[in-house]
Amino acid sequence: MSKPNKNSKSTSNKGTDSGLIRLNKYISNSGICSRRDADMHITIGSVTVNGKVVTEMGYKVKLEDEVRFDGSRINPEPKAYVLLNKPKGFATTTSESKGRTVMDLVANATKSRIKPIGRLGRNSTGLLLFTNDETVVKRFTSSNKGVERLFHVELDKNLNFEDFKKIKEGFRIQGKMVTVEEISYIDGATKKEVGVKIKNTGNIILRTIFEALKYEIARLDCVTIGHLTKKDIPRGHWKHLTEQELNTLKML
Repeated sequence: MSKPNKNSKSTSNKGTDSGLIRLNKYISNSGICSRRDADMHITIGSVTVNGKVVTEMGYKVKLEDEVRFDGSRINPEPKAYVLLNKPKGFATTTSESKGRTVMDLVANATKSRIKPIGRLGRNSTGLLLFTNDETVVKRFTSSNKGVERLFHVELDKNLNFEDFKKIKEGFRIQGKMVTVEEISYIDGATKKEVGVKIKNTGNIILRTIFEALKYEIARLDCVTIGHLTKKDIPRGHWKHLTEQELNTLKML
């Protein structure tokens, strides 16, 4: 193992070899370049681990470390895209201390370490996308673009037309303008039920809107994510995205 230049920015990993992988292999497995080329990029300072530049040959990392190549986070695991139709009673979190979570429902979907994009409340239902692909995550969390999600919202009382119009046009809550992409009454249902399309990764914006107008949400269900639907996914079940679905999602 060669020693890092004293004048270079570097950090060292003093842990045991258990669960560790050489940094050049980590980079190679992520599909960026070969191990030999990875060594060159490490030497010139193109790689950071947990926020620190590493120039040490043979440096080892853990899979959970944050490794960035030219500023972009990389992952050596196969990319996975899992779409869950979430039932009630499961928290959207990766923490094991929160009781039943959505991670329990997708535990057998893949060996890659996927995480949910956005949140659905414990008692909310519907579509939730999991991935370890940072490019797709950024697509969802982009403040300028984002990905549209359609929610079926059932309120505790009929949504009167004045409030419907206010939501459609956008209004201020505590001095901040709040808008949605679309809102419509559900055909064949009472005025308690509306479809609302938003680009936010969470659903707190919906609760904020309706609470400001003195309504309570009795039921909240994510019906679509972009072009993705719940077709052929029973509640509590999941599926892997097809190549066509993934390509369409990336182009949104």
